[in-house]
Amino acid sequence: MSDGRPEERKPDGRRLKAERRGRFSEYVAALFLLIKGYRIVALRFRTRAGEIDIIARKGALAVFVEVKARRLERSAVDAVSFHTQKRIRAASAIWLSRQRDAAELSLRYDIIAVRPARIPRHFEDAF
Repeated sequence: MSDGRPEERKPDGRRLKAERRGRFSEYVAALFLLIKGYRIVALRFRTRAGEIDIIARKGALAVFVEVKARRLERSAVDAVSFHTQKRIRAASAIWLSRQRDAAELSLRYDIIAVRPARIPRHFEDAF
C-alpha cells in the first residue's frame, strides 16, 4: 500500500559493489599520487556542475584527476567521455574561483586507470 511518498530506490548488489570499487580505486590513486610527490587537495570534490575524483597539487600545478577502475587501461581512458570531460572542467572552474593563487596556477587534466592487482597507470594531460 502506498502512502503517497515516492519509493526510495535501494541500490542493488552490483551497483553497491561498483560504488565500493570506485571509492577504493580513488584511494589507491590518491596514494599513488602521494608517492609521486603530489599533495592531495580534495577527494570527491562536488559542485552543482559535477564531481572531480581527485584534486592534487605539485607546486604551482593543479591537477584534476578522473579515476577509472577497469580491467584494461584502454577501456579506462575510453570511459572518460566528452560529457565527463566537460563536467570536470566546469567543476574545476568552480574550485579555481575559490583559490587565492588561481592566477599563478597551471592546470592539467589527468586520468588514472586502476586495474586489479597492478600498479595504477597515470595518463598525464589526458584531456
